[in-house]
Amino acid sequence: MSNDFRRVKVIDSMRGFSLFGILLANMLIFQYGIYGKDMIHLFSLSPSDSAAYVFLKVAVEESFMPIFTFLFGYSMVKMKESLERRKLGVKRHFFRRFLLLLGFGLLHGVFLWEGDILTFYGMMGVFLLLFFLKRKAKTLLVWVSILLVLTGAAGYGSLNDNMYLLSDKQTLTTYVKDTIHVYGSGTYEQIKDHRNNVDPMNITGYKFAFAFLFTPFIMGALFLFGMYAGKKKWFYDVSANQKQYGRWAAALIPLGLLLKGTMYVWPDANWAGSTHMLGGSLLSLGYIAGFAWLYAKYEKSFLIKAFESVGRISLSNYLMQTVICTTIFYGYGLGYFGKLGMIAGIFVCIGIYGIQLIGSYMYVQKFQTGPVEKLLRIWTNFSWSGKPKEKKALPAEVNHPFVG
Repeated sequence: MSNDFRRVKVIDSMRGFSLFGILLANMLIFQYGIYGKDMIHLFSLSPSDSAAYVFLKVAVEESFMPIFTFLFGYSMVKMKESLERRKLGVKRHFFRRFLLLLGFGLLHGVFLWEGDILTFYGMMGVFLLLFFLKRKAKTLLVWVSILLVLTGAAGYGSLNDNMYLLSDKQTLTTYVKDTIHVYGSGTYEQIKDHRNNVDPMNITGYKFAFAFLFTPFIMGALFLFGMYAGKKKWFYDVSANQKQYGRWAAALIPLGLLLKGTMYVWPDANWAGSTHMLGGSLLSLGYIAGFAWLYAKYEKSFLIKAFESVGRISLSNYLMQTVICTTIFYGYGLGYFGKLGMIAGIFVCIGIYGIQLIGSYMYVQKFQTGPVEKLLRIWTNFSWSGKPKEKKALPAEVNHPFVG
């Protein structure tokens, strides 16, 4: 087995694993809305559901999506190297790829769900391409440090202060209560109208422009660290570095949980917001190291292979999660918005992801790419086959379509 083949498998497996955590975190939005998830007192949770809520906020939310961002940066470097070996235009292929991701994201957000992240990935991809793709590894590491400091600074403030930073409590409360009614019993058109046209934050003009331009700098640390890892050829041989991964996981996971938990132990402390933001990034890195350790130990297990299958078609799986969950919770489906409860929602996640594990494993036995990944390849390479136009193709495992 070649090192490149092993490297792609662990990256795909890690992406598949992260998609479970992303589903758990997104379940908060599916069940309670983009703003309601942070005003959970309006939903009268039981003590056990309240405990599960804190667990998700500390151990899951804001710590699994950054794994995706890390892998996005990592795969950008590997895709760049692959395109250069084929002597194909790097910027041209990347621009087309990110443009379609942006398009997918806009369609996803407008017509299906308010928690879309693909728009951000499309925007971030262009940002990274313009400023950092050709930078040296050392330069990337310096910028990672700078952006982590900015991330911590951006989170400064107490839990309540950050919640009502751009809107007042009464406006948000009214919006969430309206959302409960509309999402729980409304038609598709009513829900779409509420999602796209009702904004409690009133982010317009210079505020929107500032947020649009500044967000990549705040959220870019894990992207750039993934690029750094790609340039340093991390994960080429996970077995040889298993102990090192284990040590990093043992250090970063407890530290990340401790830092994230400070906001719920001291909700009125201004510094808790900064530690919470920093802890989210450190916990993500701990999970990455921990999964690499587990991969080296259980590489041949069915679960690892199933994770890999989910990761190979992660974009299709991500969008399918939206279709399934909005059907369960929104009024045009089963209408369980705000009614199911936190623990029941976790079990729903386990059920959905379990189906995706088995379904993806069976799917990749017959097809190399998912349907949405196929469209992305066709557009990126301007080829109906989805393969770059070259005289000599690289092995399939190196030509794998990275989603992010």
